[in-house]
Amino acid sequence: MQFSIVFKTIGLLLMVFSLTHLPPVIVDLIYAENQYSSFLSAFALTLLSGLVLWLPFRKSKKDFRIREGVLVVVSFWFVLSLFATIPFLLSESLRMSFSDAFFESMSGLTTTGSTVLSGLDDLPKAILYYRQQLQWLGGMGIIVLAVAILPMLGVGGMELYHAESSGISKERLTPKLTQTAKALWKIYISFTIICAIGYYLAGMNVFDAIGHSYSTVAIGGFSTHDASIGFFNSSAVESVAIVFMLLAGINFSLHFFVWQKKNAFTYMQDSEFKTYLFILSVTTALVSFYLFNTEYYYTAGESFRHAIFQTVSIATTTGFASQNYSQWPFVLPVLLIFVSFIGACAGSTGGGIKVVRVLLMFKLAMKEIKKLIHPSAQINIKLNQRSVSEQVLVSVWGFFSLYVIAFIFILIALMFTGLDQVSAFSATAASMNNLGPGLGEVAANYGGVSDTAKWILSFSMLLGRLEILTLMALLHKAFWRF
Repeated sequence: MQFSIVFKTIGLLLMVFSLTHLPPVIVDLIYAENQYSSFLSAFALTLLSGLVLWLPFRKSKKDFRIREGVLVVVSFWFVLSLFATIPFLLSESLRMSFSDAFFESMSGLTTTGSTVLSGLDDLPKAILYYRQQLQWLGGMGIIVLAVAILPMLGVGGMELYHAESSGISKERLTPKLTQTAKALWKIYISFTIICAIGYYLAGMNVFDAIGHSYSTVAIGGFSTHDASIGFFNSSAVESVAIVFMLLAGINFSLHFFVWQKKNAFTYMQDSEFKTYLFILSVTTALVSFYLFNTEYYYTAGESFRHAIFQTVSIATTTGFASQNYSQWPFVLPVLLIFVSFIGACAGSTGGGIKVVRVLLMFKLAMKEIKKLIHPSAQINIKLNQRSVSEQVLVSVWGFFSLYVIAFIFILIALMFTGLDQVSAFSATAASMNNLGPGLGEVAANYGGVSDTAKWILSFSMLLGRLEILTLMALLHKAFWRF
């Protein structure tokens, strides 16, 4: 293991991250709430720490291999969350414990959206902005941003890119990796700007529009209000949220190809996209029908409005709420939680197992049924008219096996901390799928769970954000053999 290149890279990334503590200072100066000292201190500490890590190894020219890439990715998400706690800890308006602050920062950066905070409406604007910004930075991934920046600083990014992008698709959109990262960020920033304008035109003030555009495009779910999107009680606001949650849940490579070809029908040529729309449509229809046919006093229009919003929000693992859906007839919250297991598309900012993996597992199951009927038949599994290799199928099942094993262990660990079955199950699903809100004790927020449970859930968020394989590789003894 070449630790010199690891320390050098983490130092560089920390110095870049320190700059993100400056925008909240500007926000605080605008609203004059005297919070700027916390962020200036965080900026100085982060910058200095990065410099201390970078300076001794600044002249290191060793090659960057996959093991160093994995170690940097996992270490950096942990270290980044650690330094992101500083403004929370220093703010006198919050008075958070270290466990709470780390949970909040990990939740933000992994775009989970779980929170230990309440009374958001009364918090300083700089703190609220900072939470939203954490999600926006985590949405596309700090490491993908680093892929565009690090080559300019003398550190290659290929291994970082592969370690961060542990999903099915690792296609480059452009010949050079740096150009790929820049293309992704151009799409991401464009969506954010258009979303913010949409929210503003729908009735939000400038601060709320910017803050919610960050967490919408990042599929994060943090809000500047306790009631989330429900605070605005506006079908126009909910419509903007639905459109951009839906877009952010699509593979960003597909967005790029559609833009490149100037042809929206390219979406309909993608098997994962069609499956994604099918799952959302069927779930929306079921939830809408059930709401209308129960004594919940929703009209047909209201049933559809709340059904489509909560379905898109939970299925894409965003976690916004327009209604207290945990109080709906119990089958509906459970259905939505199970849909969040599927999650959004690979290559999106969403969490979950990912639509393409679920699609491939379904196709493989159908293949086994056909082979049972026709034992000698040669049956290929295809995706977008291309045969899927055995290696990819093994990888999908390997991921799913690790997912199930990790889920069971985390679920049992949470129950040992005192959570009941419903709360523990939904908290595990919400953290591993980077969803946010759960059911039972964790329906509103996670402030009431023990510190032990918060640390378990923080680990679970990171596990979900790195799609299990990257973090599990680091924990395997073979990884550390020199």
